[in-house]
Amino acid sequence: MSTWIDQLRAGKPQLGLCVMHPAPGVIERIGPDWDWIWIDSQHGLLSYNDVLNLVRACDLAHRPALVRVPSHEYGGIGQALDMGAAGVIVPVVDTVEQARAVVHAAKFPPLGGRSYGGRRPVDLWGRAYSETANQTKLLVVQIESPEAVENAAAIAAVPGVDGLFLGPDDILMRRGISPTVPRTRELLGPDMERVGLAAKAAGKFAAVPAIGPDSLKMALSFGFTLLVGGGDVGFLVGGSKKMSDDARAVLAQTQPPAPPSGATTGSPY
Repeated sequence: MSTWIDQLRAGKPQLGLCVMHPAPGVIERIGPDWDWIWIDSQHGLLSYNDVLNLVRACDLAHRPALVRVPSHEYGGIGQALDMGAAGVIVPVVDTVEQARAVVHAAKFPPLGGRSYGGRRPVDLWGRAYSETANQTKLLVVQIESPEAVENAAAIAAVPGVDGLFLGPDDILMRRGISPTVPRTRELLGPDMERVGLAAKAAGKFAAVPAIGPDSLKMALSFGFTLLVGGGDVGFLVGGSKKMSDDARAVLAQTQPPAPPSGATTGSPY
């Protein structure tokens, strides 16, 4: 895990897989194709046990798990870290005050006020795990509103915030724009530039979904290094649709065989 964090902090891009379904086998099978795993317990179909099992699957696949928690709630942030995750992603952090509150939940004293005693961390790493957790367990805050973009530099400067995660869909919606429109440089470039520069100035990293070559190139050009390159939902939809379309194209071009001589049609009843 520390090698991955060292690479991230050194500016080496890290490609991530988003998981929203409670299927640890997905991580076992395709997790090693990626550098890190985003477990989405905010919008995914995941219970406590589902998230725990997905984190364990990440451990088996030797990939760090970042859990997106549903809210800023103190207990939920600590609980995700107590599962043994490599870090948490906290949604909709709009202000410095909110950033300080989530640092309080995610980091141990003296930096924060995280409660000590996670069962799994103690079992895996011993009772001294808290002595290095503030450096080895990441806190990533999501910038998902025009207000958050305006405050990005101040949020990035908060001690204990390790990275900024730009949320394009929510920013577009809050500007009255459909999140289904193409994410072009003209539309998102100013937000990406501001967040990327804010993270760099504070010595932090910047994260963003970057699915497809054009999106990835744009993200890299603005200094983003924690990158979401795909997800279980997209792979299910895309793979299924392509196979179905290919098969139906064959069916449409192929004449059905003639019925055998003497065969009858219709219901025998």
